[in-house]
Amino acid sequence: MMEDDFYATLKLKTGEEIFAKVSASEEEKGTMLVVSNPVIISEVKGRMGIVGYKLEPWLKTTTDDMFIVNMDDVLTMSESSDIEMIMMFQQFCRSSNDRSNNGSSISREMGYLGNVNDTKDLLEKLFKKN
Repeated sequence: MMEDDFYATLKLKTGEEIFAKVSASEEEKGTMLVVSNPVIISEVKGRMGIVGYKLEPWLKTTTDDMFIVNMDDVLTMSESSDIEMIMMFQQFCRSSNDRSNNGSSISREMGYLGNVNDTKDLLEKLFKKN
């Protein structure tokens, strides 16, 4: 039997911390969690401290958006009611779906393409000016 969906942060026994829309399901083998669009959230720090958050897919080499996690593999789970975090997560999911449905690839019309050495030199010059 599936429970209602909720947003949660899960700390897995592997040490990974993910945020996802979660639904619990009681199975013969125990409780299983169905996690939708799991992401890893990183703090982005600037000179003045934390300036924002960066969301990345939990698994980067798949196009699947739902995964099953055995509750035995979860160290702890915390339901989230943080509206700002939930809205950021929903926006990430929408933009991920738009990118995967669009099928566009990188082109020169999207902006300047350069090599690593030229970009490194440019960034060092900009840094030395400030």
